[in-house]
Amino acid sequence: MAFSLKLNGKDHTVEAEPGTPLLWVLRDELKMTGTKFGCGVAACGACTVHLDGQPARSCQTYIDDVEGVEITTIEAMERDTIGAAVQQAWVELDVVQCGYCQSGQIMSAVGLLSENPKPSVEEIDDYMYGNACRCATYQRIRAGIQRAAEILEA
Repeated sequence: MAFSLKLNGKDHTVEAEPGTPLLWVLRDELKMTGTKFGCGVAACGACTVHLDGQPARSCQTYIDDVEGVEITTIEAMERDTIGAAVQQAWVELDVVQCGYCQSGQIMSAVGLLSENPKPSVEEIDDYMYGNACRCATYQRIRAGIQRAAEILEA
């Protein structure tokens, strides 16, 4: 079945079975491999994308539910003011260890800073809860979000 998608500011038509997770359409059909498979049950955050500007787990979002919705992936974050600030902070502070979860971490961090440009440590921890990092770089992720807020404030 054909589905029309708005992805990173461009229109796409893809063939997929109804009920196909958006994650697999992004990775397999559109070759947007920055979005990662982690758990498949929306518990780890590796597959986080934005749907109309809000973070969502693409492993549990179905292709049938995103027609007409603006989908944004990690590949478009450098063009977003907040996304670019988060990426700059990640590089400055050397946040990444293995890197597997980081696209999801960045997408969630952008969602947080979009809603709350100066979050407290507690607000960061609450918002980022559910984004798992196997390398346990949580302190560096938190520091990266704080640094991105500083960059945006300047």
